[in-house]
Amino acid sequence: MPRVKRGTVRRAKRKKLLGLAKGYFANKSKLYRAAKESVDTALKYAFVGRRTKKRDFRRLWIVRINAAARENGLTYGQLINGLKNAGITLDRKSLADLAVSSPAAFASVAQQAKAAAKTAATA
Repeated sequence: MPRVKRGTVRRAKRKKLLGLAKGYFANKSKLYRAAKESVDTALKYAFVGRRTKKRDFRRLWIVRINAAARENGLTYGQLINGLKNAGITLDRKSLADLAVSSPAAFASVAQQAKAAAKTAATA
């Protein structure tokens, strides 16, 4: 097996990892092994968090849309079904924003959805 000298590579790798661990408590920011474990865990949580963030925001939008829909005499499911039947392709993020920022515009969209749902039910 040939001898491998990796002085600068090893130093750069460790310096980069300790830089990522900057600000961590006690040994986790100073000792390489403890820092490596902490950084690995932090990166894992960051990866998971990016996905749960999407999930949480979708849930929030649905709650807001449901509340606004019920003010207009519809349930969330009826509203989404009516929008689909009416051919209105607004996503949940923009619907929730409409519900919060301009309730009048949301009310008009809800009326269109209600009318489309009614025609689909009779047909």
